[in-house]
Amino acid sequence: MNNDLDQHSKQHVLWKAIRTVPDFPKPGIEFYDITPLLLDHVNEVIDAMLQALPKGLLEQIDCFVAIEARGFVFASLLSGRLGKGMILLRKPGKLPPPVANKSYALEYGSDTLEIQGGMQPKKILLVDDILATGGTLTTAYQLCKEAGHDVAGVLVLLDLVDLHKPFPVPVYTVLEG
Repeated sequence: MNNDLDQHSKQHVLWKAIRTVPDFPKPGIEFYDITPLLLDHVNEVIDAMLQALPKGLLEQIDCFVAIEARGFVFASLLSGRLGKGMILLRKPGKLPPPVANKSYALEYGSDTLEIQGGMQPKKILLVDDILATGGTLTTAYQLCKEAGHDVAGVLVLLDLVDLHKPFPVPVYTVLEG
């Protein structure tokens, strides 16, 4: 990442509210705690996320796809603000059947996401808190495509651009690190 851009992003008031926790959940991982951000800046966060989207995109979106767990927070706030629906991507055993699932690697292990089957295809925007290595969001993208949804893009609060490969759809972000 361009160091000037990185420094500019880290001066953003929202970036300053994110607490960095070293070696969590395991040694070598730097965890970004968004709790202080949501406590004191929730309206500014949602305003900034909406401003990160190109003009006219929201009119094309049928609903948001929320990725467990912190993506639920942002997608819920966006959905409530805009009156658009929401689809949940959950961990195994949390959605009633029929479901489709896909496993993936994380920076500190592996996980699985599920989507409820039998839904009418929608034009969707994936929503999560942080894009790091891209494993979760890539899996979410693939799962939504396999379920018949048209993925218009990804919206995240924080994109750690140096940790992931390019995405097959646009990534919209407020902060880069």
